[in-house]
Amino acid sequence: MTNQTLDQIRRHRSIRRFKDRPVDSDTLSGLVSAAQCAATSHHVQAYTIIHVTDPENRQTIANLAGPQPWVARAPVFLVFCADLTRLVKAAQSHGIPPETGWAEQLIVATVDTALLAQNLMIAAESVGLGGVFIGGIRNDPETVAQLLCIPDQAFPVFGMCLGYPDETPEIKPRFPVDMVLKKDTFFGPNGEPDPEEDRSDMAEFDSLLNAYYRRRSEKLKDRDWSKSLGEFTGQIIRPGMKAFLRKRGFFLK
Repeated sequence: MTNQTLDQIRRHRSIRRFKDRPVDSDTLSGLVSAAQCAATSHHVQAYTIIHVTDPENRQTIANLAGPQPWVARAPVFLVFCADLTRLVKAAQSHGIPPETGWAEQLIVATVDTALLAQNLMIAAESVGLGGVFIGGIRNDPETVAQLLCIPDQAFPVFGMCLGYPDETPEIKPRFPVDMVLKKDTFFGPNGEPDPEEDRSDMAEFDSLLNAYYRRRSEKLKDRDWSKSLGEFTGQIIRPGMKAFLRKRGFFLK
């Protein structure tokens, strides 16, 4: 199955090198307008996008995110915030004590923000731009929040670099559809896990991704997807996030 929209989505790749060509403000505004058409829970629209232009702030964020130098170099760098501040103000404007801090609100705001950002990326690619998500800003979310004056009841979820691509990397393989699309139950029609099928699926994807990495670089020729993901799962990642979210007024209940 194919059409222009499907083909555009399937051509997605992360772009980290950009031409020395600005993205004008009308284009950026148009992309944000399109992004806002994403689904949103209860029409809350629980997000705010910060267009970071200050060179010092961008360099600081680039350093704490990895470093990831493209954060400082990209024509556009955006920070996507999950944001419940308008929800709180709406309640207060009607004399209603706001009930905040619930786990469901954290989920709603994060999902709303992610849907908005993915819409924006698709819109950007449709007009010849490219970009990359920057989850590394969560390495030090407190510093990011301070730099960008992000208030309580909001937090930075991820960043995004955008610009006109100066590279055409190969598209990274994804799981086969039958690994993620199941019928009737989580495990498929039988409703029971199949360890042998899981091992076979992982081995097949290991082989597919290894071939991709070999084409990219000799240094990556022995990269094993399931092993690297297993090692990732065995690490403690960003242990301060829970305390940070609670300080911001999230995940209290």
